[in-house]
Amino acid sequence: MGIYLNPGSRKFEISLKSEIYVDKTSLIAYTNSVVGTDQRYVCVSRPRRFGKSMAVGMLAAYYGCEEETGHMFKSLDISTSTSYQEYLNQFEVIQLDIQEFLSESSDIDEMLDSIKKNLLWELTDKFSEVRYYDKDNLVRSMRDIYLAKKRPFCILIDEWDCVFRELKEDKHGQKKYLDFLRNWLKDKPYVALAYMTGILPIKKYGSHSALNMFDEFSMIDPGMLAGSVGFTENEVKELCTKYNMDFYEMKAWYDGYSFDTAPSVYSPKSVVSAILRRKFGTYWNQTETYEALKIYIQMNYNGLKDSIIGMLAGEAVEINTERFSNDMMTFSSKDDVLTLLVHLGYLGYDDRKKSAFIPNREVSLEYINAMESLHWDGVVNALKDSEILLEALWNADEEAVASGVEKVHLSTSILQYNDENALSYTIGLAFYAARQYYTVIREMPAGKGFADICLLPRPHYSHKPAVIIELKWNQTAEGAIQQIRDKGYVKVLESYKGNILLAGISYDKKQKKHECKIEKIQL
Repeated sequence: MGIYLNPGSRKFEISLKSEIYVDKTSLIAYTNSVVGTDQRYVCVSRPRRFGKSMAVGMLAAYYGCEEETGHMFKSLDISTSTSYQEYLNQFEVIQLDIQEFLSESSDIDEMLDSIKKNLLWELTDKFSEVRYYDKDNLVRSMRDIYLAKKRPFCILIDEWDCVFRELKEDKHGQKKYLDFLRNWLKDKPYVALAYMTGILPIKKYGSHSALNMFDEFSMIDPGMLAGSVGFTENEVKELCTKYNMDFYEMKAWYDGYSFDTAPSVYSPKSVVSAILRRKFGTYWNQTETYEALKIYIQMNYNGLKDSIIGMLAGEAVEINTERFSNDMMTFSSKDDVLTLLVHLGYLGYDDRKKSAFIPNREVSLEYINAMESLHWDGVVNALKDSEILLEALWNADEEAVASGVEKVHLSTSILQYNDENALSYTIGLAFYAARQYYTVIREMPAGKGFADICLLPRPHYSHKPAVIIELKWNQTAEGAIQQIRDKGYVKVLESYKGNILLAGISYDKKQKKHECKIEKIQL
């Protein structure tokens, strides 16, 4: 076994021996289905902390031909696949971490030269009996080996996009790198599978991509690999049961990434850290700090700040992801910035609604840290005051709630304040602290309509009252309470046993005042 050629199963063995291992070998069933086909080029982009390197190590262990690894997979999901035995230990594996080569090089030319020399040294050493046309030519040498041995290569490339993240302004070097990958991989008969991982999708130049042979699976569209993005809800439920952790708290902290075939996907590194430390909290900064987020949310694009604040209030924001150039330098609008934040994991994305949102409590705290350092004082103060406002709601202090909502409105003014939607944004910020105790549901189907906002206590906070909030624009708060009664919104909580608060919050456009009415009922 070599360093880059057939590196063996050690990395995957470490994953299997870890205290927490979640079986993601179903990914192999997909890669097996495209081996040796036109679809054999696979590019998977994920944020940090989402298990990209683990997957590369798993594929190396499964496909590598120099070590029998069936014992490692026999009890895992892939062992039930019809393709399991067909491709197990059948290929020469080349595994590269581009970050390693880049960190040891002064420029792209030196990096590419190092990759070629290292691979040629190991290839020509193992296959010394092969007759080579040009031992200094990587592509020709791999062709010679394939013609002589008839065994194709599985090429695994981790951190493939680090060039675009770290050498942001070196356009010439980036193009050289893409040309190298294209010339090495595209339409080469010695490639059985090429699997790349990174944070960013493949860089676009103009209307074309230099690596257009790759099928891409990203945080915008993970396709049939959605279940491999992170931990699924069933996987997290099993972990919470095994380790006696509160599932609903885990969901509030780390869930929120949603795709058509995997509607609830959790940040895997954070889930594991919470379980091992027996504590819910923010583990995001173990691999990245809010400084990285701050760089992007302070960009001076029209509407960007309003969109960020709106999402922090619990709203989703429509974005156009099509124009993003898949790098960290080329921005032409707020949509480009928000699309990058989706790829970095700072936002979730709903493909059906073409909208972005802040996925969970852990990530929202990173936004608050960034906002504090950017001196977005009005928003930060509103968030800090939200705990006081929530206490006022629990105490049915109507005047304090109205006054608190008024303060949030005046200190943020994130939108033209002219409809119920704008009022909803203000309420979302005003009661931000509610997310610590409640599952917040907007437009919840209830009775004969939709309740504007429902706050349902999570099991750990079952002593807190459930809350139904109805909003009225240029009408009375009493009218909002009457609508809750008339449309039977309380029926949606029939299975809930405890105190319920009915809150009507209105805004009088003429008087420029908020009003609040609160009723307590018991089910």
